[in-house]
Amino acid sequence: MNAIHTEALTKRYSNGRGCSDVHISVREGEAFGFLGPNGAGKSTFVKMLVGLIFPTEGRASLFGEPAGTVAARRMLGYLPELYRYQEWLTGEEVVRLHAKLVGLGRDETNRRVPELLERVGIGLRSRDRVKNYSKGMQQRLGLACALVGDPRILFLDEPSSAMDPIGRSEVRQLLHELKAQGKTIFLNSHLMEDVESLCDRVALLNNGTVLQQGLVSDVLQQRPVWKLRIGGFAPALLDWLRVETGLELRVVAAESDGSAVLEAQLESEEQAGWLHSLLIGQGATLYESTKSRTKLEEWFVTELAGKSHRGEKL
Repeated sequence: MNAIHTEALTKRYSNGRGCSDVHISVREGEAFGFLGPNGAGKSTFVKMLVGLIFPTEGRASLFGEPAGTVAARRMLGYLPELYRYQEWLTGEEVVRLHAKLVGLGRDETNRRVPELLERVGIGLRSRDRVKNYSKGMQQRLGLACALVGDPRILFLDEPSSAMDPIGRSEVRQLLHELKAQGKTIFLNSHLMEDVESLCDRVALLNNGTVLQQGLVSDVLQQRPVWKLRIGGFAPALLDWLRVETGLELRVVAAESDGSAVLEAQLESEEQAGWLHSLLIGQGATLYESTKSRTKLEEWFVTELAGKSHRGEKL
């Protein structure tokens, strides 16, 4: 069953921002990464899905219910990018307020709120006022508020952007646990390591339109890059290899003693073995050959290379 389904979802603003003709489907229990540069329209898209704004055109549904309806909202938890909580309340009081808003009974609230505060890492400071929380602590509080209703689907807009590395690691672990429990997670983040670790599929948005979408595993296997550390290198050897193989090879590093590191995009280990034999046949010494897995950040940069990004306009 689709947890999220959109058809030509569009939001137009007078300044030209928003998003246009977005088609995506997210299966129940899937973690989906929604990526793009600043100003791409990611937050606008999420706000339509959670019912905070209405689309200009198109349709969206959550588990078959039209986005924005009471039935759809009852199934979601949402952590916005810009989070603000009543600074005169304690952390525990904020989560209890959200528990009341989602309709939890007293017994369920008394059980669930302390458990969630502990789970997001602010149990010891749950009685402190929010005005004394750091930005990272407030983000943890927001995550507890998003989870208090035990939602089927979580919309997280930069959920750990204000946290230190320890906090990000803890949130990443929590999201993995939630995914293992069958929760659907829609993650909007600039932290590629988190998306790569958690998500099954990704979509890349730029200037309001989807450029690419697919399995993370496919994205990471698109461009296998091999690095070869050799001895006996000379520029003539590189020229010969390019002509002989038709491959795009480049020198990453070269030393005066004739050692060098070459980089090449290869299709398979068999092709790597062929390149090894050519190098050795030309008198080079092969010290090391390693296959580098493509990082999601590299894919992101490559796909956006040469394209304008309206978020960078002043």
